[in-house]
Amino acid sequence: MAKSSADDEELRRACQSAIQDTNQKVLISIRVAKSRGIWAKSSKLGRGHMAKPRVLAISTLSEGQQMKALLHVLKYSTGGVLEPAKLYKLRHLTKVEVVANDPSGCTFILGFDNLRSQSVAPSQWTMRNVDDRNRLLLCILNVSKDILGRLPKVVGIDVVEMALWAKENTPTNTNERNVRNLQDEPVAATVTEGELKVTVEKELVSQAEEEDMEALLGTYVMGIGEAEAFSERLKRELQALEAANVHAILENEPLIDEVLQGLENATTCVDEMNEWLGIFNVKLRHMREDIESIETRNNKLEMQSVNNKALIEELDKLVEKLRVPSEYAACLTGGPFQEERMLQNIEACEWLTGALRGLEVPNLDPCYANMRAVKEKRAELEKLKTTFVRRASEFLKNYFASLVDFMISDKSYFSQRGQLKRPDHADLRYKCRTYARLLQHLKSLDRNCLGPLRKAYCTSLNLLLRREAREFANELRASTKASRNPTVWLEGSTGSSQSANTADTSTVSEAYAKMLTIFIPLLVDESSFFAHFMCFEVPALVPPGGVGGNRAGSLDDDANEDDLGIMDIDDNDSKTGKNSAELTALNESLQELLDGIQEDFCAVVDWAYRIDPLRCISMHGITERYISGQKADAAGFVRILLDDLESRISMQFGRFVDEACHQIERNERNVRQVGVLSYIPRFATLATRMEQYIQGQSRDLVDRAYTKFVTVMFATLEKIAAQDPKYADILLLENYAAFQNSLYDLANVVPTLAKFYHQASENYELACTRHISLIIYYQFERLFQFAKRIEDLMYTITPEEIPFQLGLSKMDLRKVVKTSLTGVEKSISSMYRRLQKNLTSEELLPSLWDKCKKEFLDKYESFAQLVAKVYPTETIASVSEMRDLLAGL
Repeated sequence: MAKSSADDEELRRACQSAIQDTNQKVLISIRVAKSRGIWAKSSKLGRGHMAKPRVLAISTLSEGQQMKALLHVLKYSTGGVLEPAKLYKLRHLTKVEVVANDPSGCTFILGFDNLRSQSVAPSQWTMRNVDDRNRLLLCILNVSKDILGRLPKVVGIDVVEMALWAKENTPTNTNERNVRNLQDEPVAATVTEGELKVTVEKELVSQAEEEDMEALLGTYVMGIGEAEAFSERLKRELQALEAANVHAILENEPLIDEVLQGLENATTCVDEMNEWLGIFNVKLRHMREDIESIETRNNKLEMQSVNNKALIEELDKLVEKLRVPSEYAACLTGGPFQEERMLQNIEACEWLTGALRGLEVPNLDPCYANMRAVKEKRAELEKLKTTFVRRASEFLKNYFASLVDFMISDKSYFSQRGQLKRPDHADLRYKCRTYARLLQHLKSLDRNCLGPLRKAYCTSLNLLLRREAREFANELRASTKASRNPTVWLEGSTGSSQSANTADTSTVSEAYAKMLTIFIPLLVDESSFFAHFMCFEVPALVPPGGVGGNRAGSLDDDANEDDLGIMDIDDNDSKTGKNSAELTALNESLQELLDGIQEDFCAVVDWAYRIDPLRCISMHGITERYISGQKADAAGFVRILLDDLESRISMQFGRFVDEACHQIERNERNVRQVGVLSYIPRFATLATRMEQYIQGQSRDLVDRAYTKFVTVMFATLEKIAAQDPKYADILLLENYAAFQNSLYDLANVVPTLAKFYHQASENYELACTRHISLIIYYQFERLFQFAKRIEDLMYTITPEEIPFQLGLSKMDLRKVVKTSLTGVEKSISSMYRRLQKNLTSEELLPSLWDKCKKEFLDKYESFAQLVAKVYPTETIASVSEMRDLLAGL
């Protein structure tokens, strides 16, 4: 037999070391296997419930006069060293239960009353054998009795059996223990364990209980010593008992016969009763079958009655759907369309729409869709629909034409001589609104009928709009008084007077603005009204705040009349998203509605151009303002109209610019030009006038014109100057100076002109430099040519070698200086007179003379430095003397 771990001293010492408390004494330590289970149920080992090796150790702890008993659970670490896992106090131990499902009896459970969750199954502890189990449990019971004064509840263990086991094993174990303790441990520990075991033996069964048990067992010990005699005694008693039983049976035979006779009679009655019950059962079965048959027939009849009633109700509803009210039929087939009868027509349309929808599969049970009556009624309703749509379409076409013809025939609707008439379509729209609801129903009944109706409306109203625009434009041009300005601004002839270009032509721009103010809002309103009236599925059509910020100038009475005040009767008409197909159709219809009216606007633009071409600038700004205000999709054609007007204005202004450029290029090319060319100051006047006309977005138009003008002006100036090279620089510097002087103020505020201003300034400086250099070389050519030869030679030889070159000796230097600087006052005065002689602009002379003196001094200073470097022994007039001389002239 393997050695018990309870006797393993090394294990006990390892436990004492793992507890790490010298005040605790380990009484017993033993190896166990730990697993999980349920109270009174077998443990099922699975994942998470595998047995784990553990060591249980019981120790005592002295705290003054009080003793504590502890149960330690130790586990093995990775290195095989014991370490504490859990600690229990034995005073909380309430139950010790041996697992009944373990045949070996080596598995038990310790129940503590202080566990946090009683629902969690406590740990099960399995020993190697029963002896190890008894050793541990006896130790626990003994310590509980001595230290705690009470015993835990023991379940599944025979106390007598455990007492007998303790009685048999205590002496031997005690002796062996004492022997080991004499070798390894103090005596006190041995005595304590022995005394504890003895105490457990005595306390398991009291003295009085033991005496009672011996007395009880003593009554059964008689004769047990002689086994053969006891066996013979039992045999004799058994034979006597069997004989007595046989005798009793024989004595009761008559009674048994009576009982058997009664049983036979009862059996006969039972058989008869069973036969009768079988007969009754057959009859009851037949009755039950009859009752079930009757109930089935009754259920069928009841079901048939219910179905017939429901069928009659459904047929009544269907018949009601298929019935055409006579008043509606009469209205749809031959009723008038006058205004007072429109309510009846609308009601008939609503009924017809609902009836047609009611016969469609989603609203009608599919089983009725193929019925002949339903098909015939659907065909009848389709015929009614076709008849009504045809009659209503013909009426509306004639009605639109009659309305427009009536207005055209009345001259009071249009502008007349001496009176501008603002177009007023309030009455026209009011009359059309009467039939707006009808158009909604026509769209619901047949969308294809709207195309001809829209075309008829556009054709009729187009005649009215074109007549109104033509009469208004004619009277507007006739009533506007403005002097016609010539288109020749930059011509070189002196016959054209600049005073003629100062005439006030603002009334021309005002007339054009009035034309737009009156008709653009009218056209936008007409477009919006047409889109709503003719049931186009488009979003809001007129931008908030009116057209181009001039909503106040539109028709006041019609400001809020684009809303027709009607409801969408078709679910598809309530769409808020844009429908590209609808927008395309709307724009095509608006093209028909407003086509041709642009001719009258273009006529006003051409008229304004003939009076004053520069008014194209202000008209362009006015048009741009209206274009920026057109954001609604229904005003698409109006935007196209405004874009065409803008293009027309830009084209006319481009013609003016091209003609002016031709005038510049034709500026008397064959005649020698002297002084400032005529188009230079005239361009300044033209630019000032153009700046006065700029409005809104017309800046780009004017800047492009400036660019073209100035580019042609400068190119023409260069060409004219090239024709006479002798006086080219004088012509250039005078004209560039005049360009700068005339455009100084405008260049400060106009970036485009500022760019050309700087370009003219650069060209002026270049022309001045060339002209001054020419005058200086004309008077002092030998002097500065001598200096130039010296400079050229200094690149190849040293300054000391230069005096030995041919023509550059000291004698040559003295001759050049004497020839050039003798009478230098006269030479300088001659230079001034030459500069003054060819200059036509006297105001430029002082600045040019200052530039000339500065240039001469710079050149002379360079000459003096060369002389000092190459001819150090020669003396000439110093630079300061020459500067004083120039200052005194």
